[in-house]
Amino acid sequence: MGADRLDEVLDAAYDCLTRYGVRRTTMDDIASTMGVSRSAVYQYVRNKDDAFRRLAGRLHTQALERARRAAAAEDTPVAERVRGVLAAKLELVLRLAGDSPHSAELLDAKARLFGDICHTFTADLRRLLTGLFTEAGTLAAVEPAEAADICIALVVGLESVSDAPQLFTPATDALLAGLLTSPVPSAPRG
Repeated sequence: MGADRLDEVLDAAYDCLTRYGVRRTTMDDIASTMGVSRSAVYQYVRNKDDAFRRLAGRLHTQALERARRAAAAEDTPVAERVRGVLAAKLELVLRLAGDSPHSAELLDAKARLFGDICHTFTADLRRLLTGLFTEAGTLAAVEPAEAADICIALVVGLESVSDAPQLFTPATDALLAGLLTSPVPSAPRG
């Protein structure tokens, strides 16, 4: 199976998602967006649900790769690495929410199609953050896993405010200053 062609199917599915949402999109819509027959689309996905599930998986995987790169940047201060992991989550949400109200459906942890993808993504971020907090050390009253949960909760809260990009840096600076045992250098705003 051609990965490029599958990517085209998923891109078309995303385009349809932003216009119609998951429920109202049909396989004919995806095929029409690609300029191919419906049977051509079926060569790459089993059905509409499969297309949207794969799309959600691709988007979450891309965000997780960004988070992993940020966490693995060993020559970078831990606070900046934590910010990078959190930014990967926030950027995914803001991108999808910004593209269309429908595209946020791919982030619904309660959705039948995507719930496990969303839960796995969050669990993977939690593991990355827990590792970073274990490496850096947290204040005595906070375990590394708790610090990870607090950081994820911060980003979930930021996801619902319109000025999230502007609040991200001061919010993470303040939070990390209260969680890490070593001083936290302020991140450049912007």
